Amino acid sequence: MITKYYVYILTNKHNKVLYTGSTDNIARRTLEHQTKKYDGFTKRYNADKLVYYEEHLCDEDAIAREKQLKEWVRKKKIDLINSINPAWVDLTHRVNQIEIVS
Repeated sequence: MITKYYVYILTNKHNKVLYTGSTDNIARRTLEHQTKKYDGFTKRYNADKLVYYEEHLCDEDAIAREKQLKEWVRKKKIDLINSINPAWVDLTHRVNQIEIVS
């Protein structure tokens, strides 16, 4: 099995905050954010709706991309989200399917 790495963006129910992260298990990590498992930004601002993600084949690429996105201004991140998810629907169901198939 090939390990995949993910860069993702979360928001809250009002789409007011944006959080960028990376992980090797996006289904697990999304669940951790949704259940507020850890203290931090996503727990404090209720950022638990997955609105964007992308796959990478190595962790170095995912980490580099995460750092790149974190440097972007908000408008550029919004444009990225809109390019694949213009309705800003929660993509959690998709990542849960990824982990089942993998």
